[in-house]
Amino acid sequence: MAELSLGLGIGALVVLIAVLAVRASVRLGLPSLLLYLGIGLLLGEAGFGILFSDAQLTQYLGIAALVVILAEGGLTTRWRNVRPALGLGIAMSTVAVAVSIGVTATGLHYLLDLEWRTALLWGAVVSSTDAAAVFSVLRGLGVHRRISGTLELESGLNDAPVYIAVVLLASPDPASWWTPALVVYELAVGAVVGIALGWIGSQALRRAALPATGLYPLATVAVCVLAYSAGQELHASGLLATYVAGLVLGNAKLPHRGDTLSFAEGLGWLAQIGLFVLLGLYASPGRLPSVIIPALITGAVLVLVARPLSVLAAALPFRVPWREQVFLSWSGLRGAVPIVLALIPVTRDFPGAQQLIDVVFVLVVVLTLVQGTTLPLVARMLGLVRRGEAQEIEVDSAPLDELGAELLQVRVPKGSKLHGVYISELRLPVGATVSLVVRDKAGFTPQPTTRVQVGDQLLIVATEEVRADAERRIRAIDRAGRYARWKGELGE
Repeated sequence: MAELSLGLGIGALVVLIAVLAVRASVRLGLPSLLLYLGIGLLLGEAGFGILFSDAQLTQYLGIAALVVILAEGGLTTRWRNVRPALGLGIAMSTVAVAVSIGVTATGLHYLLDLEWRTALLWGAVVSSTDAAAVFSVLRGLGVHRRISGTLELESGLNDAPVYIAVVLLASPDPASWWTPALVVYELAVGAVVGIALGWIGSQALRRAALPATGLYPLATVAVCVLAYSAGQELHASGLLATYVAGLVLGNAKLPHRGDTLSFAEGLGWLAQIGLFVLLGLYASPGRLPSVIIPALITGAVLVLVARPLSVLAAALPFRVPWREQVFLSWSGLRGAVPIVLALIPVTRDFPGAQQLIDVVFVLVVVLTLVQGTTLPLVARMLGLVRRGEAQEIEVDSAPLDELGAELLQVRVPKGSKLHGVYISELRLPVGATVSLVVRDKAGFTPQPTTRVQVGDQLLIVATEEVRADAERRIRAIDRAGRYARWKGELGE
């Protein structure tokens, strides 16, 4: 009993420190995953001396956490945001993955003298972008919808093909002619399972009369986890089934949707914290200095060659502007997923697997520091940050789900032509209204004669039917001012 209380106390303390670390990471401009990894390293063999080296258990717990993260990502992804980028997102999670693996493997074969199968395995492990890293960094960035939608889809979908590639390459069995057909089967069936269970779950939850509000979020997340299990039992991609099921459920008209998304977000944070702390605990700092050079070479090949070429190959049929391609190339954030994938060769006794884990650990830390901290600057330099963009925010205390309404937040930046516009001149569609203006940390209810100022935050309540029109109108005025329509600016 004493060990149980001590373990629970340590776990609770780690979670509290990790929660506070989120605030510190925002102030310092550092991705929070680095602080979580640091907590794990502090608890591990080089810090407080907790020894943890069970690769099999770490892999199992890592995949379980990844399932929760993907479920949360699917549930919180808006279909209308990613629909314009559906084709490009799928290409980025399939074509780009294949190109990235091939190019990275070629570079590592010649630069590090790796055997071809080993080089391909390394290339596969580091080719997956991390859903947790992308979701946490991207959604507050305010980039164009096609870019954000593409990256969200890529990070949610590409874990599945990369996982399949790593399992195949780590296996001692040689590849055969039917291997590509097997990959197509696993992805196709995984998508079908996710769509089917997501639709069945949404219909059941809409018709169920559960006795407590808190049961709806539990049931929703359980459907996503069930999709993973069903996919795996059918020898298909359970990870893809999880994300697709979450995407279907998150865009259905579920009861208590706001509560469900808040619950999923909390679970997602807990999974991220647990996963990164666990990986930091598993890492052996004493071995890391010896792999710094291979890690830097791998990172340089990946970021400077493989990622740009993979983006170019995926974006070629879609005529993506070069600025967007540059941003997509720089946005391939890595996180816990490559480390979890690197555990698969260890559990299968693949030669040199331990070195791969150490290389990937260093690589993730370096790329997160370099890419994660500079992503907002790169977006601004390329002119891809959208001003006047309305962002949805969740309000648990208001029954917005029952009203069929959504709450949007608009910040008025410097240089915006919203400055000086009267509230009445916004001419929002019927069903949308500015309910609150926050100015100099003081909020007030605006009147038709209230003039918008730089630095204001506007809270707009809009019905689901007119939300998109309200967003377009705000963007149009931000770009062209009160006479936007006369100037032909429609905010598209």
